[in-house]
Amino acid sequence: MMTNGVVHANLFGIKDWVTPYKIAVLVLLNEMGRTGEGAVSLVERRKLNQLLLPLLQGPDITLSKLYKLIEESCPQLANSVQIRIKLMAEGELKDMEQFFDDLSDSFSGTEPEVHRTSVVGLFLRHMILAYSKLSFSQVFKLYTALQQYFQNGEKKTVEDADMDREDGERQMEKEELDVSVREEEVSCSGPLSQKQAEFFLSQQAALLKNDETKALTPASLQKELNNLLKFNPDFAEAHYLSYLNNLRAQDVFSSTHSLLHYFDRLILTGAEGKSNGEEGYGRSLRYAALNLAALHCRFGHYQQAELALQEAIRIAQESNDHVCLQHCLSWLYVLGQKRADSYVLLEHSVKKAVHFGLPYLASLGIQSLVQQRAFAGKTANKLMDALKDSDLLHWKHSLSELIDISIAQKTAIWRLYGRSTMALQQAQMLLSMNSLESLNAGVQQNNTESFAVALCHLAELHAEQGCFAAAGEVLKHLKERFPPNSQHAQLWMLCDQKIQFDRAMNDGKFHLADSLVTGITALNGIEGVYRKAVVLQAQNQMTEAHKLLQKLLTYCQKLKNTEMVISVLLSVAELYWRSSSPTIAMPVLLEALALSKEYRLQYLASETVLNLAYAQLILGIPEQALTLLHMAIEPILADGAILDKGRAMFLVSKCQVASAASYDPVKKAEALEAAIQNLSEAKSYFAKVDCRERIRDVAYFQARLYHALGKTQERNHCAMIFRQLHQELPAHGVPLINHL
Repeated sequence: MMTNGVVHANLFGIKDWVTPYKIAVLVLLNEMGRTGEGAVSLVERRKLNQLLLPLLQGPDITLSKLYKLIEESCPQLANSVQIRIKLMAEGELKDMEQFFDDLSDSFSGTEPEVHRTSVVGLFLRHMILAYSKLSFSQVFKLYTALQQYFQNGEKKTVEDADMDREDGERQMEKEELDVSVREEEVSCSGPLSQKQAEFFLSQQAALLKNDETKALTPASLQKELNNLLKFNPDFAEAHYLSYLNNLRAQDVFSSTHSLLHYFDRLILTGAEGKSNGEEGYGRSLRYAALNLAALHCRFGHYQQAELALQEAIRIAQESNDHVCLQHCLSWLYVLGQKRADSYVLLEHSVKKAVHFGLPYLASLGIQSLVQQRAFAGKTANKLMDALKDSDLLHWKHSLSELIDISIAQKTAIWRLYGRSTMALQQAQMLLSMNSLESLNAGVQQNNTESFAVALCHLAELHAEQGCFAAAGEVLKHLKERFPPNSQHAQLWMLCDQKIQFDRAMNDGKFHLADSLVTGITALNGIEGVYRKAVVLQAQNQMTEAHKLLQKLLTYCQKLKNTEMVISVLLSVAELYWRSSSPTIAMPVLLEALALSKEYRLQYLASETVLNLAYAQLILGIPEQALTLLHMAIEPILADGAILDKGRAMFLVSKCQVASAASYDPVKKAEALEAAIQNLSEAKSYFAKVDCRERIRDVAYFQARLYHALGKTQERNHCAMIFRQLHQELPAHGVPLINHL
């Protein structure tokens, strides 16, 4: 049988066979043995030794590419290999016969050139054995394939030489030619041997897990897998990699098909332990049902996932498989985590995982428990203590992936509590870490979901501080590391849309912000509806905004999304006091404050206090508003966003001016001077985020204060700034200085 220049008698009975590429590698090994130690330097010898393993394990490549790899390590040896292959290909069949006869001399003598049990020795013995089993007709076909392989390599070498002589105008044509040749290499590489196939599968699986951008594209990888399965349809590992490949392409039908075929082939090939008798069949069945449940859960098919999980639990209980039951228990929590008693399942799962020695599962359970407790409002010190215990498990068992997840979790928790400095520190710590896991693909474990989460937090934190250029660089890096078709791309897409939305709102471009709502809604429905209400509110469509916010409030209360509930309550309160009804806004704000205090959301609590202080200012009690501001100003200036810092200082100055109405002239002048300084600080904050509408309001307020103090020149300067901004930004019907 011959396929694409590969001669093999029985594909499933022989683990390796002779190909023209492997003959070229054999020539390289033979030339390395014949070359004396003085002819090749020590550095070149070391490079050649490092090159050998990928050449022996990897798939077949073209002759020109092989020449190039050898030339990079040792140009002298590359020339010898090229001459030797040319003499063999342009000679006669007996030259190839003589070459294989001479290979066995490598093992002869008291000090042989190659040890029989070494990697190179085993490869040579496999090739000699495979060649010996070929019939004469198969040997002739192999020699014909070698001649064709040599001719194609020579043709490619000539084309490359011609391309090097061309000027820069032909550069695009060269790239197109290179792409077509690479595709030809993939399509004409022929069937892989068992070792080559195992190396290819392990390499691609590692890349899919850790660095998806370096793996083959979904279409190319599936084409290679189909080629593997065409020659060996019972290759179970190829079916599993096909499942992973279809999973990243969001193809539910093909991924389910490949997963079921994988477990079917495990039984057919006897991959399960034979010592257990029929136990192998039961093990495949229960883990097949468990993986099917995970697959349906990934695509949001929770009812089908629950049915598959029940089947897995039933079979595992019949087989008394406690490890499988532990995995089922963890997935049972994932499916039922919206229930009130789900934490009981999780605690039981962690205890059992520790009892049965499953550190990976125990650590995931602890981190899920920490996440649940964070949403329940537990204190940060208790959560960090729990994460410290899980980190001990990670370092003890070298679970590098879970170390990354733990740090990303800490970043999210600190942001949830409003501690932006600590969140920034944790995100940078994760990005500066090197993976503990050594990968045969030579990549670091830095393209996982935890890195995407940390980078998104980093971009949002920089955008909150007005560093939009830095946030843009982070997002650019995210787009390069996680292309749009990758499985974690939705994280940075949502982050990018939210940052653009905030910038448009700050700049008063409400039509642009409204156009971004569609994209946000597609990625996160709750966030999209909230942003739509914010735009309607900014456009003075109060009735529509109120209806939308009430529906969203009911939905978020049902889901127990406390953070969004508080944000919606603040927006509803703003609707009330913008409609000149501050007394109605007070109970809403007090409810939001109670929730934020109960769940220890410091950032939202400070924002709620700002709104309460403003409501009190409208009600005519500025002294009480100033007292409230002293409670909220410190955490806002320490960890708050630039826009909130500006709002806080603007409100402080308003309260100072309102409180100074009853002061004597000297004390009143001092209070107005202090208010002007606070306004200047607020103006600098607003300028960092390019919030020109609020800068206009500050300029108007400063002009009034300078006029009251009799400072004509400063008043005229502020009035000129106000006039310029007012012409660029119409008031949209909102009274000036009437919003926080």
